[in-house]
Amino acid sequence: MRTRQRVLTNTQKGVLVVGLPCGSFQEVLVTVPAIGDESPAHLMRRLRDFLGAQPHLEIVRQAVFGLAPVAERRRLRDTKPVNARWPVTWVEQGNGDGHPMAGVQVHAVCGVPVKLLRLSGRTLGTLYEDALARYCVLGGVCPGSANTSRAKQARETLELMEAALDLAGMKFENVYRTWFYLDDILDWYEEFNQVRNAFFQQRKIYDGLVPASTGVGGSNTVGTALVADLMAIESKDARVVLKAVASPRQCPALHYGSSFNRAVELILPGQLRLYVSGTASIGPDGQTAHVGDVNRQVELTMDVVSTILRSRRMGWCDVTRAIGYFKHAEDAPAFSRYCARHRIHRMPVVIAKNDICRDDLLFEIEVDAARLFAAGSKPDRA
Repeated sequence: MRTRQRVLTNTQKGVLVVGLPCGSFQEVLVTVPAIGDESPAHLMRRLRDFLGAQPHLEIVRQAVFGLAPVAERRRLRDTKPVNARWPVTWVEQGNGDGHPMAGVQVHAVCGVPVKLLRLSGRTLGTLYEDALARYCVLGGVCPGSANTSRAKQARETLELMEAALDLAGMKFENVYRTWFYLDDILDWYEEFNQVRNAFFQQRKIYDGLVPASTGVGGSNTVGTALVADLMAIESKDARVVLKAVASPRQCPALHYGSSFNRAVELILPGQLRLYVSGTASIGPDGQTAHVGDVNRQVELTMDVVSTILRSRRMGWCDVTRAIGYFKHAEDAPAFSRYCARHRIHRMPVVIAKNDICRDDLLFEIEVDAARLFAAGSKPDRA
């Protein structure tokens, strides 16, 4: 028997909320897209107003997409976030013109205690658990200095992620989702892949589950070459299972040197979670398709993701969180046009302006989705 996750919408303040059961607690995903050219202060006020009315929520990660005000940037650079209440990743849209803010997404839980993970005076993550599993979320992980080479900064970031996981009693093999936001990505994405590939090889990640991932451009408030997030899980119950999911319409990213799976599914009692990696207009041969045509790139990208969703008996109505990235801010209406043609309404999505990992890619999207089913039944597949 198929059920639906509960989606709560505050249309007046533009806050989209998805609540999902997760063992003995609830997971809550909050998406707050920017309205027009609103300022960072106004958008954050809308988020604070919503969170202030939800005192039961424990935030485990927050991601902000937009230009930080000068005062906020200075505070983040100069203040050790030792007392930070949760990890924050601020990805600046510093690669061109556009409105100051794209939006904010918050990952929260209720009904379970949350422990902060701090390393060298920095809040890097959160840890929580129930009878099914232990869950670790990291955010805003970046090297301690911007004065070393980008390759060294990438390696340090991966090692910091590993050290934070160690605080949680986990290893990198427990990771199923990563995000890497690289400043000036087009100048060094190949170099970053070489560092990540070597790290994964040394940690024997290729012998197990290679995570789903997003790697896009974006500067950050501390001026380092990159900032990263991840999610990891350690199962306590045989019914909690992680599996890689192939894309029916694209070759594995591993075939062209990028260490991520197209998607990963997390099976929990009574539900299936799907985490689709950042997906762009890439054909079955691994080459960019529809060069120079943003509308056709959006069409192909969305169709590729739709096919992955259908392979798990899901659709766009099952999306719990999404981020769309456009190379050029003026191309963003192409996403709205696609959604209108395909009758995709009220998707919890933030549309940001970020360079993609190839100069000829104009659009990328990442998607999380969930399908609930009756307790005791198995997640049937297409």
